[in-house]
Amino acid sequence: MPGDTPLFAGLKVIDCASYIAAPTAATVLADYGADVIKIEAPGEGDPWRLAHTRPGLPNSPHNYPYLVDNRNKRGLAIDLKSPAGREVLERLIATTDVFITNLPLPVRARLRVRYQDFAEKYPRLIYGSFTAYGEEGEESGKTGFDLTAYWARSGLMDQVRADPNTTPARSVAGMGDHPTGMAFYSGILTALYRREKTGRGGEVRSSLLANGLWANAFLVQAALVGAETPVRPPREQTTHALGGLYQAGDGRYFLLALTSELRQWPALAKAIGHPELIEDPRFIDQPTRRANARALQLIFDAAFAQHPLTHWRKTLDEAGLTFGIVGTAQEAATDHQARAAGILKPMGDSNLLTVDSPFTLEGSPKVPPTRHPEHGEHSRQILRDAGYGDAEIETLHNAGTIGGP
Repeated sequence: MPGDTPLFAGLKVIDCASYIAAPTAATVLADYGADVIKIEAPGEGDPWRLAHTRPGLPNSPHNYPYLVDNRNKRGLAIDLKSPAGREVLERLIATTDVFITNLPLPVRARLRVRYQDFAEKYPRLIYGSFTAYGEEGEESGKTGFDLTAYWARSGLMDQVRADPNTTPARSVAGMGDHPTGMAFYSGILTALYRREKTGRGGEVRSSLLANGLWANAFLVQAALVGAETPVRPPREQTTHALGGLYQAGDGRYFLLALTSELRQWPALAKAIGHPELIEDPRFIDQPTRRANARALQLIFDAAFAQHPLTHWRKTLDEAGLTFGIVGTAQEAATDHQARAAGILKPMGDSNLLTVDSPFTLEGSPKVPPTRHPEHGEHSRQILRDAGYGDAEIETLHNAGTIGGP
């Protein structure tokens, strides 16, 4: 029956990557049942394991960033620099469908884990290569994170500021990595589809810079055809009062986004208790509303200040108007709509929830999410599955070639 077996059951994936973007592509494969082995070096392993301990980040007894980015995986701690570790990797690669890495290009060369190191021997292998700035050009070897290569370099950071005189807005952790991971996942799926048609594997490449420019494609494309990007004006210089940020009487913010003015303008005027504005000569049509946008904005400011956000949520919803509250992370975690839609879902048999990967497929349910692997947690099990005997595994463990319990 459709759905009885996970869609990617039997698909073998090696996640030889760190931090967020590349590993999350493997996480989505795991969500649909792929057997994903998370490879880390003995010792500290993936530095992302320690992200939740950094100053200024939310304090929790749970390793929340690793939980969402590495759920449903098995953990293997292995020294790829050693001949014995290399032999283990070769044995695993022989039955692997997808190998994902974001190791720096020079490190891949030293460890012999480049695409060309595997392609001839394993022609069906899908090799997912992830970098900060791409693999050609003078900056191809440059390291980067989503805040530098995706957010800052792409022009997004420059545009997201309250007005021309404020500093550019900082990104939050993973803000560019998670959508980038989905794009990387789609590339891997495209390669798997081609393999189904041709029997041939291949190398899939993606980068933070490519995804940052894609996220900012509206403005980058404008620049590519010679258009100048104007500096975003301050709120007070708006030309569209029916769209923008407003503050309710309790200090909470919400964002209006009304684009069908012919229908929505009268509904908004009535919703705020000022139907007389509909016939006001200053606001009688779109050109006059644009010409008198600041005056209309001030009227809205005064009206919205009369009631708390709960009132405006109900009133604007009843009027069928498009808006969004400026929510907090705590509110997102208890969002009834996100729970009802399955966007927030239970993790295993615990009382924890996790953020689901952002799509579903009818007839192919995801596997129930399980916690992330501890460092090297499944090293012995993975080697047994690869044909190693207990004595061989003990020797590798004692030599420091593999880590874990």
